[in-house]
Amino acid sequence: MASKDPSFTLGIEEEYLVVDLDTLDLVETPQAVMEACAADLGDQVSPEFLKCQIEVGTGVCATIPDARADLAHLRRTIKKHCNAHGLAPIAAATHPFANWQDQDHTDKARYRDLEKDLAGVARRMLICGMHVHVGIEDKDLRIDLLNQFSYFLPHLLALSSSSPFWEGQDTGLQSYRLTVFDNLPRTGLPPQFSSFSEYERSINTIINTGIVEDATKIWWDLRPSARFPTLESRICDVTPTIDETITIAALTQSLMRMLYALRRENKRWRQYDRFLVEENRWRAQRYGLTEGLIDFGAGGVVPCTQLIDELLELVTPHAAALGCLAEVRNAPTILKTGTSAQRQMATYHKAVEKGQSHAEALKAVVRSLTDEFGAGL
Repeated sequence: MASKDPSFTLGIEEEYLVVDLDTLDLVETPQAVMEACAADLGDQVSPEFLKCQIEVGTGVCATIPDARADLAHLRRTIKKHCNAHGLAPIAAATHPFANWQDQDHTDKARYRDLEKDLAGVARRMLICGMHVHVGIEDKDLRIDLLNQFSYFLPHLLALSSSSPFWEGQDTGLQSYRLTVFDNLPRTGLPPQFSSFSEYERSINTIINTGIVEDATKIWWDLRPSARFPTLESRICDVTPTIDETITIAALTQSLMRMLYALRRENKRWRQYDRFLVEENRWRAQRYGLTEGLIDFGAGGVVPCTQLIDELLELVTPHAAALGCLAEVRNAPTILKTGTSAQRQMATYHKAVEKGQSHAEALKAVVRSLTDEFGAGL
């Protein structure tokens, strides 16, 4: 058992795409924009793998309201400096019509090495995610919660799905981002480990070969952070609005507290075979919230409305204790209004019905994403 309760502190990382407000296509982020953002935000902002991307990260936040305030400041600042140059950030996991072949990677040692190492797989990485760190100071507890939390990763992916388009095509998927990301090595659901020592032995086997320099190049959907005493959920698409981001972060934090409370009572969440959880991961990737996930206990596919209701019942006392009950209770709103993927498809079809061409309808989708980025700030 951990010597004391985890802090359950939070950190949120988001990746954004930068578009031209006239063409709505991707552009390389001007150096002047990055410098202005860095002057205001310091090391909370950085370039990403591609020059059309910007990454932000909150500080260590004690509560969800603190995280929201920090993230809102980051988003407002990025938006202000982009707008000053006729540009806009969008928080979607893929751009609806841009081509990855047209993008250049950032000239940075880590990214040069990444492209050299991963070749064509890296060059297709025109995708953006959202990561949530939760403070779990005890190393073995981190592994225990990692083993159990994996069950809930498909639920979080379904809520966050924001990548139905790829290179101007309707992919039929709600989160196409994962099909791109899963081409990288060391991705997908995490393995199960009996202890932090076993985890370290496995990771060090690869590090000691020289294949990777450290654990930051282990890109599982959920991992012990290589830099912080946290468990880091990485499965989610980045979401257009701050309300969606904060709801998902609150659910992540509350679920971890729920699993820890079970441990304190000498209980645990049932661990299902990875094969089964991967099936739910695929269903979330393909259908988002529209077709349900498998309830392994019930032995059938259950509508996401029911699953989210059950999830809320599980985490309500823990969300209340953490001070994020209102944010957790926003989850049904996502079901009601639709995920970003659903909203993007609705915007596209509405534009087509009004007589707009395919290209014009895709631009309408991007325009809606630029509007949503600033909503709730």
